[in-house]
Amino acid sequence: MLQGRVIKAYNSFFYVQTDMGLVTCKLRGKFKMSRRELGVVPGDWVSLDALSDGTGVIEEVQPRIQLLKRPAVANLTQVVLTFAAAQPDLHPLLLNRFLVLAEWSGMDKILICVNKIDLFAGNEDNFLQDYRAIGYDVLPVSAREGKGLEALRQRLRGETTVFAGPSGVGKSSLLNAIDSRLALQTGAISEKIKRGRHTTRVAELLPYEGDGYIVDTPGFSAVDFMGLELEELPACFPEFGPYLGKCRFSPCSHSHEPGCAVKEATETGAVAQERYEAYLAIRTEIQEAQKLSKKKLYR
Repeated sequence: MLQGRVIKAYNSFFYVQTDMGLVTCKLRGKFKMSRRELGVVPGDWVSLDALSDGTGVIEEVQPRIQLLKRPAVANLTQVVLTFAAAQPDLHPLLLNRFLVLAEWSGMDKILICVNKIDLFAGNEDNFLQDYRAIGYDVLPVSAREGKGLEALRQRLRGETTVFAGPSGVGKSSLLNAIDSRLALQTGAISEKIKRGRHTTRVAELLPYEGDGYIVDTPGFSAVDFMGLELEELPACFPEFGPYLGKCRFSPCSHSHEPGCAVKEATETGAVAQERYEAYLAIRTEIQEAQKLSKKKLYR
């Protein structure tokens, strides 16, 4: 039985990189029965049977070490959240939604990559200063001018990295600027499945410098928190850590209770107001989604 890694999934076909090359696979019938629960996503390591016509059938998915919730990609080592300094302007709540997604997915390495920094008139070292203070790495780059690209390349070597972020920030242009061969790799796969050569429609692992992978993803602005419990949300804000468990009431929602250590830290500036407001907005969103789900359940 062959071993390989799923580099792309499209229309019930799975493109698996093996020692024999790229193998187009489907799922075994009995495996399809539980596909909703188990899932097969880019990044998964799988076992497959090779067929005489050169295709394959996936028989088993190996245990995952990590799963990014959206876009669904498995066994990553880092995420690069890609935003633009301008055109479009960086939206703080959207950035925080992506950060929560990355924290919830258990990503150990999170890099905020700010493209189009050449359009920013101020001091780039002060850009997103509150997020640097939390401990997030912020890397200003310019795909057009080549600024910061070597530093980004160094961060990618030997890693399996997903690029995620909203549409229009220049993720594909940034990947092409990092290594022009990435566009050729994307085109080769897209030609195989007869899709547009330069339009990112699904998540895809692109081999990078030997043992690394870069994952290009479709741009999107909606982050789905389905499955994230309200009790889990505070832990997705690392700077809340020192204050959790120190509130007057337990449990504490950190939204309205008196004597809340997180609220007090926000008032003193230890927690950035922008981050706290993002927490409240996401918490409200999760609450509303849960209410809607219950209504549908009892109809």
